[in-house]
Amino acid sequence: MNPLGEKYLRKSFLPFLFCPGCGDGMIVQSFLQAVDDLGVADDLAMAAGIGCSAWIPVYMHFDVFKGLHGRAIPAAIGLKASRPSRKVVVFTGDGDGLAIGGLHLIHAARRNIDMTVVIVNNQIYAMTGGQVAPSTGVGSRTQTTPYGNLEKPLDGCKIAIASGATMVSRWSTAHTRQLTRTFKKALNHKGFSFVEVLSQCPVQTGRYILGSGSPQFNLQWLKDNCVAVKDPSQWGEIEAQGKIPVGDILQIEKPEFMEEVQRMNQKVKEEAQAKGGDR
Repeated sequence: MNPLGEKYLRKSFLPFLFCPGCGDGMIVQSFLQAVDDLGVADDLAMAAGIGCSAWIPVYMHFDVFKGLHGRAIPAAIGLKASRPSRKVVVFTGDGDGLAIGGLHLIHAARRNIDMTVVIVNNQIYAMTGGQVAPSTGVGSRTQTTPYGNLEKPLDGCKIAIASGATMVSRWSTAHTRQLTRTFKKALNHKGFSFVEVLSQCPVQTGRYILGSGSPQFNLQWLKDNCVAVKDPSQWGEIEAQGKIPVGDILQIEKPEFMEEVQRMNQKVKEEAQAKGGDR
């Protein structure tokens, strides 16, 4: 077994549930490499909802909470509030995180809670049979849009930025080294980190949207259509060419929510003591 797997995977849970050719296994490796490089395994707490990508943390030998569809982020907030020193990570999908869980994403970002949310975007509801998702492209044929999707896709990175996230990046499973580097930055960032990972899904996206169930074809499609851009101001130009810009978009420093709560609690306590009693 790969040394990372030997060190961090729950071997009794293997083999993976992921379909052959799925990108989730590549994401597992990139994330575990980041954890190993940083040496933060003992500080990790993870949460996930429902969907293919929600199984990612289940196979890792860390503290993991697997909750309801769309509810991974509030569960993660509870983990962070109970022990602010933890590094809390959420793995969710484009359906789980941008549809039913979309409002949780917005409010966690606006509060700038110190946590990392990883949305794995395969452009479809894969585990439940291939229905149209918030991330599905216009014209795409799925099980629920047999004549083509009429809705414009939702851009999770733009939602995160508009909501107040202080670190935002997008990469794909064709960029595993960059993905590991970004996971390391997100784990060390003090504030709300949003990482979108475009991932291949040969079984659903490949067959129904791209026209091929070949894992090689689907990974090559990501290589051909994802363009690494250093300057975020050029993202619109890449999108106008029909390509998908990837890279680091934003990283700024702002007050972190849990630290603000702790400061407020300390101030209230001091004021109460000054008045001669506890509240």
